[in-house]
Amino acid sequence: MIKLYNTLTKKIEEFKPINDKEVRLYTCGPTVYWYAHIGNLKTYIFEDILKKVLKYNGYNVKHIMNLTDVGHLTSDEDSGEDKLEKGAARENKTVFDIAEFYTKHFMEDITKLNIEFPDKFVKATETIPEQIELIKTLEEKGYTYKTSDGIYFDTSKLKTYGRLWGEKEKTDFKSRIEENKEKKSPADFALWKFSPKDVKRQMEWASPWGIGFPGWHTECVSIAIKYLGIPFDIHCGGIDHISVHHTNEIAQAEAAYGSLLANYWMHGEFLVVKDSKMGKSEGNLVTLSDIKNPLSYRYLLFTAHYKSKLNFTKESLEGATISLNKLREKINELDLTSKEKNPKLKEEYENKFLEHINNDLDIPKALALTWDLVKDNNLSDSEKYEIIQSFDKVFSLNLKQEKLDIPEEIMALILEREKSRKEKDFKKSDELRKIIEEKGYSIKDEGENFSIKKESVN
Repeated sequence: MIKLYNTLTKKIEEFKPINDKEVRLYTCGPTVYWYAHIGNLKTYIFEDILKKVLKYNGYNVKHIMNLTDVGHLTSDEDSGEDKLEKGAARENKTVFDIAEFYTKHFMEDITKLNIEFPDKFVKATETIPEQIELIKTLEEKGYTYKTSDGIYFDTSKLKTYGRLWGEKEKTDFKSRIEENKEKKSPADFALWKFSPKDVKRQMEWASPWGIGFPGWHTECVSIAIKYLGIPFDIHCGGIDHISVHHTNEIAQAEAAYGSLLANYWMHGEFLVVKDSKMGKSEGNLVTLSDIKNPLSYRYLLFTAHYKSKLNFTKESLEGATISLNKLREKINELDLTSKEKNPKLKEEYENKFLEHINNDLDIPKALALTWDLVKDNNLSDSEKYEIIQSFDKVFSLNLKQEKLDIPEEIMALILEREKSRKEKDFKKSDELRKIIEEKGYSIKDEGENFSIKKESVN
């Protein structure tokens, strides 16, 4: 039995998919106008764990992710420039070039983090006809009105508007009333924005209401319904999506089709730096390119629950790197020729792991269990390795034994050092050790013998 926290009901519930062994999953993807930072990537790792836990339990997962390449304004709501248009102006490129470049970079990032790709990435610009049809349906049902800059959703017409909010997600919309005084309510949001009369946009389309482009919140509804139907099982995103973006997705689906968009809504907490969330406007961005060993970052995130904030520091990342290196070292020392020793205990570990991951994705406890496992002398090395390989279907930390292929250059230095050591020229021996370490290898002397390992984490 899998138990998941459902933001919609504010409680942990037993997960029951609509279809017996198939889970339909939608995750909000990036706005491809700039590099994803590691705070963004925290959400994608949580979603990756969810997907792998579902698969570990025998479910088939149909996973769709959008790529926002139009309609996301700089305010995250209904004011400011389109982020793609702004990016194009910043870099003197077309919006299409901007979208292609940052989409490629995003895919490279998630590949480095062992995040499994969705079954399909869908660009917002690929579903303009579907978005127009959704807005027409909302118009026919009386949920829209027109202002000088676009077509808006009238939130006062939907009694259940804001049903995703808890007390801390309740949104104060008063600050927005000054931005567009034509809006009937500050909570109302744009479905279709008209192109400015004095500006030629690179991305704009004809519609029944005039030349323009869709609002940010409409794309996810249209994409999700097109590929997953309504309702589908699980919708995920970052915690910042609760108050506005996901609230407005739910409102459109409910108004147009009289149905919840998804049955379970899950959200990952922020990555913080000195108690402030990581973000472009906060000026505290760290991208994956700044991190030498991406899987160390993945490991770091496993030390906190996905619903908990995690404070990112250089020291915490270094600690994660050391821990992951030690775990891999332990795995490389296992004797895979050892015979089965305690099948009953092996089963207990497997059941305990399943219990942890099925309890709202309690990966910190599952990781702690893995450390207990490698230290447990009541299991044979081959049993430990088999269990760890099973666990790594969820962790995706590349916890396999690796045959160390030492380059000829390093081997020559090692042999020269051994010669110096035997001649008791310890000054030269230490100098050679430092050179070897600078090249990414470490030597541990064990009497007259020694062991060597590669320090870098993939």
